[in-house]
Parts: sequence; structure tokens; C-alpha cells
Amino acid sequence: MRLNQPRAHGLVYADGDEPVTFEEFFRERYGEVVRSMRLLVGDHARAEELTQEAFARACRHWRRVRALDRPVAWVYVTATNEARREWRRESRVAPTTPLASTVDDASGTVATTVDVQAALAQLTDRQRAAVVLRYVADLPLAEIAEIMGCATGTVKATLHQALAHMRVELETDDED
Repeated sequence: MRLNQPRAHGLVYADGDEPVTFEEFFRERYGEVVRSMRLLVGDHARAEELTQEAFARACRHWRRVRALDRPVAWVYVTATNEARREWRRESRVAPTTPLASTVDDASGTVATTVDVQAALAQLTDRQRAAVVLRYVADLPLAEIAEIMGCATGTVKATLHQALAHMRVELETDDED
């Protein structure tokens, strides 16, 4: 079963037999969205809250959402926009502090994953959102620009700056 096949009448199975229900869509995509949001916000519990809220909204609007070519992109947009609203609220209330690098399974986590998470945590919220949406969620630049409310060129510049910063962070970690 492959999801996200664009059709005139919405999301269907690869064999075209019947439309995908919200429950099937949720089961297929929930984990990937949580992982992406985890990288975006740096906290697993917060990532789950954002993802659950986005899927709840998708469920309420499922008739419209399932007709989209990429319903999962709608979920990413919703979750990311909610995270951005929270960042704006927090920046008005308290000074920003770097995200702590947390590891869910301390016994077997690969060091590279921790390094990448730490490098992501050093990025600005905007840079981190661009990197996660592009390289984890695999969204096209135009969709990222729409989500972030900027031009495609701005997304490219933001990604360039973020990747350059991450390279420096990862190279510095390798020297230690």
C-alpha cells in the first residue's frame, strides 16, 4: 500500500481501489511527522503535541485535506505554523535559550545523531525549520517558502546559511 498518490478525487491506494481513510493516513504518516517535529522543536513531548494538534485539524477538515496532492504537507504546514506561533509568543515573554539536546534511548544512540541534533539546536528557529522541512520532511522549496511566509530565494539563502553553520558545528565537534 502506497499513500499520497495524487488523483482527482484525492488520496487513494496505489492500486486505485478505494479512498484512504483518515485512520489509514494517520497510521502511515504520524511517526514521520513526529520525528520531523522533534528535530524542529528539540523536544519529543512538544513534537508529539504539535503533531497531534495538526492531525486533529486534518481530521476535522479531512474531506478537503484528502483531496490535496500531498495531504502530509498540509499536516507539516499546520504543525510548523503552530511551532512558529509558540516561538513568537515565547520570544515576547522570555529571552531565547538554546535547545537542550535530549536523547530518548541513551543506551544505543549513535553519536552522529546526537551531533546533528546538537548542530540543529544551535540554529535559529527559522534556519532549523527550513532544514527540517527540506531535508527531513522532503518538501519542495516552494512549499517551504509558503509555510515560512517568504520568497523561495529567501528559503535557499536560509538553507545555505544553516548548512554552513551546521558544517562548522559538526567540524568543531570532530576536532574535540
